[in-house]
Amino acid sequence: MVTRDELAMSFGAAAAAYEQGRPDYPAEAVAWLLETVGPHPRIADVGAGTGKLTRVVAALVAERGADVIAVEPDAAMLDALRAALPGVETLVGTAERLNLPDASVDAAVFGQSWHWVDPVAASAEVGRVLRPGGVLGLVWNIRDETTPWVARLGEIMKGSHAEELLAGGGPVVAAPFGDLQVRTWTWTRPLTRAGLTSLVHSRSYVITASADERARIDHEISALFDEIGAVGDAVVALPYVTYAFRAMTGSAPI
Repeated sequence: MVTRDELAMSFGAAAAAYEQGRPDYPAEAVAWLLETVGPHPRIADVGAGTGKLTRVVAALVAERGADVIAVEPDAAMLDALRAALPGVETLVGTAERLNLPDASVDAAVFGQSWHWVDPVAASAEVGRVLRPGGVLGLVWNIRDETTPWVARLGEIMKGSHAEELLAGGGPVVAAPFGDLQVRTWTWTRPLTRAGLTSLVHSRSYVITASADERARIDHEISALFDEIGAVGDAVVALPYVTYAFRAMTGSAPI
């Protein structure tokens, strides 16, 4: 059986599929996460992957003279990020060991990654590197399975740890953080068959599956994509719900 740690570190083997298949984050959600951050901030994107969240953060805070640091444990993912965002500072690290000085950043954001961490150890480590009043921001893009064909897609490629976490009451944080405030956004993403296939192939369950299981998944998604008209360059709308959570060090609800 594949362990949780092996799943968490599997994405580098499919970095290209991850970059093509995974969605960016809505600018409105990221702006809300960073709403309380002042001028000239230093922001760490932790578990940055190929830079999906990093690029949105960098674009939003560019006018504030911000420094953005991408922290990622997987070398292959970090290589993809460096190629896409050559001007962004990068560090090898994890939520539990950030390799950043004490009180050195104004915000730490996690896109599609907090479900892989030890929330107590990660909260303590993020609290260590945040300046007073610093912000912890967590965000996930989750496919909206109230749409029947999207629910079928989820059944074919199995549920994720992120989906299980959000369905089970949401993320947990520990000291020095207080309660999390949450907001959601609904939106759709246009995708071709190639993009949908890359999305499926970027999932940790699929990356680590046996050859037989991957063949089953590919056969079943092919039939589904034919059925919904995702053929050739035709575009279908994939609905998403973005969940964003934020807290400040030692805070009551924001």
